[in-house]
Amino acid sequence: MSLTLCVQHSFCRAAKWSARRAAIVAAIGLGMTVVGNPADAQRPVLPGTGSEIVGVADDFEDPNWGYVPNNPKSTEDIDENQRQPLGKSTNGRWYEGIKRGHPDVVKRVDTPKGGLPGSKGSLLLQSKMTGIPGRPEGKMHQDDFICNVQYRLKRRLSVSEVPSVTTRVFLPPVDQWEDRSGPHFGFRLALETTAMVEKETGFFGMKREEMGNEIYWPGMFLEFENKSQTGKPHDYAYWRIRSNRRGADFRGPQVTTTGWWTLGMSVTPDGMVHYYASPGVDDLTEDDYITSQFPYDYRAERFRTFFYNVCSADNGRNWSTAFIVDDPKVFVLRPRGGQRVARTPSSKSRR
Repeated sequence: MSLTLCVQHSFCRAAKWSARRAAIVAAIGLGMTVVGNPADAQRPVLPGTGSEIVGVADDFEDPNWGYVPNNPKSTEDIDENQRQPLGKSTNGRWYEGIKRGHPDVVKRVDTPKGGLPGSKGSLLLQSKMTGIPGRPEGKMHQDDFICNVQYRLKRRLSVSEVPSVTTRVFLPPVDQWEDRSGPHFGFRLALETTAMVEKETGFFGMKREEMGNEIYWPGMFLEFENKSQTGKPHDYAYWRIRSNRRGADFRGPQVTTTGWWTLGMSVTPDGMVHYYASPGVDDLTEDDYITSQFPYDYRAERFRTFFYNVCSADNGRNWSTAFIVDDPKVFVLRPRGGQRVARTPSSKSRR
């Protein structure tokens, strides 16, 4: 059940934002434009528009859904250790991130109250050791849980197909969150573009820059400001958006209620990323629009996949906040010929 944070957990009161209010707050409060140069931007596309791609993403309804962790997990980002073989789900739709490893707990659970109508199963993601296995560092690290979109399709999606992703995520009551300020959860895309990249040449590992394929990961993080650490009278949470053209994250909408949320991102043929979020499990609408950006000043050319982040203090003692996700889906507005798509939305994800 959703809980109003300002009543149950001393968050400031705020109603569900509108698209205009979110854009104005982001622009005025941060001294920035919402879309960079509006002349460069196409109209945002609502995530979930078009047809669902068959054979990717998941609904977690199979009671035999399982995950094989193949521990110890990878921590290439910290010590360049990939620790293969990587973890993977038994249905072939998810795998461990080779860069940061998977959450310590990946488990199918009963769908919490208030979830999508008809949903029986969802997925719990939680971690304690987000850094090097057995060597807690006492600073924030994160794990990745990656949807196997690119490899199941045997190709990347062109942004000309107008790809988008939606998901539901359950936020537990705030008194059950990890007692830590900072990011707790992330929902992100893996996109590609052509840019200047650094490459090694010769026998001595010399590096030079040349045009090549660049992968980047825009998205949104659930950011928590813990009153016991900030010294402020109230806890505070918001969606932090990654990123603007300068590569800087910025504040998105305030989180004023726990329980179920619906998140979504779309990519238009101009390479721009569009961000949406709303409390509840209803389909996203134009009122749930947050912002449109060219993250890092990149224009996306190809969509690889999407993934979740789970963050913790990596102190060897405290577990991360327990997040539950459900019914992530990938859509295309202009499917390429031969692409299998579901023309009729499933009853589970649509009212």
